[in-house]
Amino acid sequence: MRLECFPTKPNPPQLVPGRPERDWMDSFAARHPYRCLPLTMANTTGWELLCPFGFEAEWNGGLDADSIRFRPLVEGSPLDHLVVSHFTHGVITFHTGWLFRTPPGWALRASGSPNRFKHGLAPLEGLVETDWLPYPFTMNWRFTAPGRVRFEKDEPFCFIQPIQHHLVEAFEPVGAPLSTDGDLSRQYEMWKEVRADFNNRMADGDPAAMKQAWQRYYFRGEFPDAAEARPDGHVNKRRLGALPDPGTGEPG
Repeated sequence: MRLECFPTKPNPPQLVPGRPERDWMDSFAARHPYRCLPLTMANTTGWELLCPFGFEAEWNGGLDADSIRFRPLVEGSPLDHLVVSHFTHGVITFHTGWLFRTPPGWALRASGSPNRFKHGLAPLEGLVETDWLPYPFTMNWRFTAPGRVRFEKDEPFCFIQPIQHHLVEAFEPVGAPLSTDGDLSRQYEMWKEVRADFNNRMADGDPAAMKQAWQRYYFRGEFPDAAEARPDGHVNKRRLGALPDPGTGEPG
């Protein structure tokens, strides 16, 4: 499986595997959010495109292209090579600097980095058929209110994730009582009991529960029933390939 990356201009924005860290997650006591495996897996399941320099954008609430003004944080930064007001209506458009090609049947989902927030600005997500498209796509953000926003150097402005987009149409939602799956129902009831007991002991200040701090069943890929074999295919860390340096062939 290859994600082919063709630069469309000299020195395109850096492409790196998604990173798990988030400032708001770091700010919690004992960095509690990192215990949520779904969060960290989402943060790392894709690649980030990074701003080559910092800039500010300010929207006055108007609908014209000139209603957004840009200012580089370092004079001489080539802003028009990276970001413009193209679609009007408070939309910021980033040029990715790359033309991507995916295997047949695979598209790229372009979005903001998961679980990373920017006050006053929201990423617009798109699904792009990069298995045939002969030109690059753009990444767009929209102001949610008039005001000023800032992107720092090396801050991600786009997150790309391969999606086998035709396969999703093969899924058919089917509803059924939980009791129809005896083993699943048993495991669920056991989880409820174990979870309630743990929460009650935490609330009562039980030393053993306080030391444990959190239940690790999902993180470890374990069932509440210790006699149950661990599920196959459980993943608790993502290891994506980095784009090789064109000069050395080594990951950048």
